[in-house]
Amino acid sequence: MRQGSGGQAVIRFRAVGVSLLLAHLLLVGWLTLRPLDVPWMTAANLQPFAGIKADLSLGPAAAARRIGKELLLLAPLGVLLPLAGGRLFVSPWFSLTRTVAAGALISLAIELGQTGVPGQVVDVDSLILNTAGVALAHVLVVPAWRARLRRRKRQRVRVLPPVGQGAPASSVSSSQGSTPTISRVGIAP
Repeated sequence: MRQGSGGQAVIRFRAVGVSLLLAHLLLVGWLTLRPLDVPWMTAANLQPFAGIKADLSLGPAAAARRIGKELLLLAPLGVLLPLAGGRLFVSPWFSLTRTVAAGALISLAIELGQTGVPGQVVDVDSLILNTAGVALAHVLVVPAWRARLRRRKRQRVRVLPPVGQGAPASSVSSSQGSTPTISRVGIAP
């Protein structure tokens, strides 16, 4: 298989995606898993949506800040995970499912890691909001980004006519070789 500039672009996208993904995960790990000196700590929240309801009762500005912080923490994973995967031709539903599942597992790992960190509290609503942020970022960015890249790739690809039908023999890559032929063998009686 011949790799042209399109194959090199995919490799470049994957390298950039993996680098940005690792940088983001390091930042998230530092923000969420470092010990904090606090005079008091709240209890762990293991009841879904209880923390979100409490945030909403604080008023619209405080609720938007607290909920937005949790939505945005892992949202870049919704774009960086598919970018690191480097696939242009994949089912949108499969991509969304795979990305959201990976985001949920990373969020769960962070929440479980916080159980042993002084000053950090486990919150199931963080898991829910982090996963929703990954899904939202994926839905808003990735399908349009992939469609744009597919259009650019189709515009770059030139279809060459087969040798013998007007195309010079030098336009066919020598690494491809000739088309193999299979001789017909009769069936024995």
